[in-house]
Amino acid sequence: MTYTDEWNEAYKKNTHMSIWPWSDLVSCVYRYANPKNGYRNVLELGCGAGANIPLFLALNCNYYAIEGSQTITTQLVETYPKLKGKIITCDFSKTYHSEFNNYFDLIVDRASITHNNTLAIKSILEFVIMYLRPGGKFIGIDWFSTRHGDFIKGDTVDNYTKKNLPQDSQFSNIGQVHFSDKEHIIELFTDAGLIVDRLEHKERISILPDNNFHFASWDIIAHKPL
Repeated sequence: MTYTDEWNEAYKKNTHMSIWPWSDLVSCVYRYANPKNGYRNVLELGCGAGANIPLFLALNCNYYAIEGSQTITTQLVETYPKLKGKIITCDFSKTYHSEFNNYFDLIVDRASITHNNTLAIKSILEFVIMYLRPGGKFIGIDWFSTRHGDFIKGDTVDNYTKKNLPQDSQFSNIGQVHFSDKEHIIELFTDAGLIVDRLEHKERISILPDNNFHFASWDIIAHKPL
């Protein structure tokens, strides 16, 4: 994947504007990569509308982000002037930043990497291990699962990636969506040289209303070997 215009258009229309820190990410940071334990240099891949920025600023982290949408990056810098030059606009699946080599204690992603195809995700994880210092951690929240109800919808890009999902999908009009099973995640991370420490699967099924909504995703904690 390259960064698609769908997300830029969504932000222009003020959709997908999550502004509160994702609770699962908050929990994982406190449990597995607390700044008090040396995880202060933080990179977020795909910060979107900045939902997680207040968390890391409140924890006095040295926060950076790479985001594909110039529209949302401009808004974020206006809201957080201190982050000017620290929120970089580019396609993080293609652009490699050598200045970040071995720099970050923690790299986080809340459902951004999972909007790429398999080849792009492999490239991203290769960048991740280069950006992390030895012993640094990666936290991925809500990598969509093959048990998600939308996995059977849309057009096939590769064995795990769909596009053109219909209007009744959670993912309509936002480009490609990647769905993973356990074996696929382990393979992706192992091939990149990362070690998966925790892998948690979450599912939510709508009972009322009975609309066949079935959400399923993975939370991933991994580290770069010493």
